[in-house]
Amino acid sequence: MSMKPLEHDHRYGELDQVMRAYLGQPADDTPEKRSAALEAYLRHTWHTRSWAISEAERQLREYSRNPPGRLRLSMGEFYAVPDTGIPESAIQDWLLVLADHLKQSVEGGEVPPPSSPRTHWEWHARFPETAQLLGGWFSQDIVDEFADHAAALADYRATTDPQLVARLCGELNELLALPLDESDYALAAAELGMEVAPPAPHSYGAWLQSAATELSVADS
Repeated sequence: MSMKPLEHDHRYGELDQVMRAYLGQPADDTPEKRSAALEAYLRHTWHTRSWAISEAERQLREYSRNPPGRLRLSMGEFYAVPDTGIPESAIQDWLLVLADHLKQSVEGGEVPPPSSPRTHWEWHARFPETAQLLGGWFSQDIVDEFADHAAALADYRATTDPQLVARLCGELNELLALPLDESDYALAAAELGMEVAPPAPHSYGAWLQSAATELSVADS
């Protein structure tokens, strides 16, 4: 019998957040060095949900000490650690390394300084509504659904709750405040799901600024 959502979150919710941070990233943590994925998790979580880091440490350590057997995994009663490239025989030790790093970060007050996102997970964790807009309205399907970029943006505004539109405006302004150059804006747009170029003659940065301005005016 599969776990109920509340039980799953209590046991593995924050462990799952840590594992998601490794999407497309090497799990090359050592006792002396944190991976880029774990750095991204710490950087984002310290500045948004600092309390969750100690919970992640607890869940990682508990899972490492009491790994589920194959039968219980197949029954959906336990969380299955995603494939991160770590051999199955080494997963328990790897999870303990992660737990030790999280404990050290909390006890030592090692708060990573704010910076631009550096992994796919971090882009989406930091700018979720921007990812919803770019991935949902500016995929390759835009040519089949909308006349142009302006029509797609108008459809997002018309079909999205005003509170979420306001949240998007805040995210876009935060994104535009980062020390990024034009190639960085192109990377950010791609990481967040945009599959088409901005409309001529806009650059990525200029179009994001235009979208933020238009949506802010419409939302006021």
